[in-house]
Amino acid sequence: MSAPSVLEAEIRAQPEALERLLSTHLGTARELSALLRAEDVRFVLIAARGSSSNAARYAQYVLGRAHRVPVALATPSLYTIYGQPPRLDGALVVGISQSGESPDVVAVLAEARRQGRPAIALTNSPDSPLARAADGVLPLEAGVEQAVAATKTYSNSIAAIALLFCALTDDEKALAELRAMPERVAAQVELSFGQHAPLALTDFATATVIGRGVNYSTAREVALKIRELSGLFVEAYSTAELLHGPVAALTAGSPVIGVAPPGPAYANVVETLLEARRRGAMAIAIAEPGLAGLDGLLPLVDAVPEWLSPLTAVVPGQVAGMRIGAALGRDVDRPAGLQKVTLTR
Repeated sequence: MSAPSVLEAEIRAQPEALERLLSTHLGTARELSALLRAEDVRFVLIAARGSSSNAARYAQYVLGRAHRVPVALATPSLYTIYGQPPRLDGALVVGISQSGESPDVVAVLAEARRQGRPAIALTNSPDSPLARAADGVLPLEAGVEQAVAATKTYSNSIAAIALLFCALTDDEKALAELRAMPERVAAQVELSFGQHAPLALTDFATATVIGRGVNYSTAREVALKIRELSGLFVEAYSTAELLHGPVAALTAGSPVIGVAPPGPAYANVVETLLEARRRGAMAIAIAEPGLAGLDGLLPLVDAVPEWLSPLTAVVPGQVAGMRIGAALGRDVDRPAGLQKVTLTR
């Protein structure tokens, strides 16, 4: 039997990394929440790329609920390629980057500081250019991540945003729920690795992942993980976006994976999966056991609040991507054409 990949070790390390963040940086999150609470902050602007951009989409829901202000994604090309950054009056700017080195993300925070607006960095590298461009830093505490595909840095980005939510709202119930998540993530890791039936995507050139609400971020991250690790063409859509046109491209037997933990978006995702199946697609759910009428299930553990379900729901996708990539003979630690730090400008 071959030794486990570095990627597998890092997927399994997520509960420990999550515990380290939560036990270390509640105070940091509370300090940074003062910037978010400032009376002149009317919206939040987030700059991020790759997996960090998927975490930013989670922040759009969670921070939007916490502070009841719009949370938007930045357009870094306006800052770097076009040299025409927008006016940031009323903005608090957040940069999310595992390495903290991407020049275009750094440029957004630097412009915020130039315009006198507060800026926060969420990064695994607290001495990075991104951290130096910020007024305050929330270190991700994920530890060194050696595999190219992000796993524990992504999960800790999600958890850092959840920690900011708790600090902003002073919600002790939410904080207790978050503190319980390392145990639930550990259970999810064991459940996902214990499911030996591989996800049957190796016979298809394309696949689609769907989600809604807080797990739209998960759908995007699962699609990215499978695509990075396998080389298959995998796209992600919200259920609404899928039905506004892309559904027409579903072919007979093409896989559609729906991220459907319990919560307000559950019925919508399941309904869309069933519609995809009626159109001939192969419908697979990332959901708790008991869901009938589909072609496959990547099971989720129970007792996870919906707002924190992205921490567990991403794990089956990470494991599936690793296994599909290995089945196709790819190096899952170093996928061809990718590198750990991508310096986009």
